[in-house]
Amino acid sequence: MPGLPRRPRGRHTGRVSTLRTLARRLGHQKWFAATLRLLVPADRLVGRLTKGRVVALGLVPSLVITTTGRRSGKPRSNPLLYVPDGDAYVVIGSNWGQQHQPAWSSNLLARPAAEIDVRGCRIPVRAELVSGDERDRLFARLVAEWPAYRTYVERAGGREIRVFRLVPTGEPGRGR
Repeated sequence: MPGLPRRPRGRHTGRVSTLRTLARRLGHQKWFAATLRLLVPADRLVGRLTKGRVVALGLVPSLVITTTGRRSGKPRSNPLLYVPDGDAYVVIGSNWGQQHQPAWSSNLLARPAAEIDVRGCRIPVRAELVSGDERDRLFARLVAEWPAYRTYVERAGGREIRVFRLVPTGEPGRGR
């Protein structure tokens, strides 16, 4: 992605690789999703303190999205896994397979302008809810990164899990 610090290419090595593999396997377990859901506030804090450089323990490509609360009008930040799609970032409102939509995704529907922190760069974006063939294509890319998303679809009880493309609207800035 233009303007972002380079991430080392190739496979993770050592402990990170082992933890990543373990997390991807356990991701399908209900208890694991529930535990990680409890850790989101700590992950949010770490993401804020490191200006988006460390999110999700660095196990998966992650960003911190800041939306505007649809009712409060206040900034709301959440750590999310993403996959790149050209210059855009693709995120999913899986909510760990819960039967309700995550608040951040409803915030984006109400106000599509947001900011993301990716590896220390703050980037203004505009969210696009994707559907149809485009959604299917992007969902497959998300599942390739985090296979448990398929399990989350089953758990969501028929709820359509939202997929968004976050399209940059300006130049990335460093930190805050």
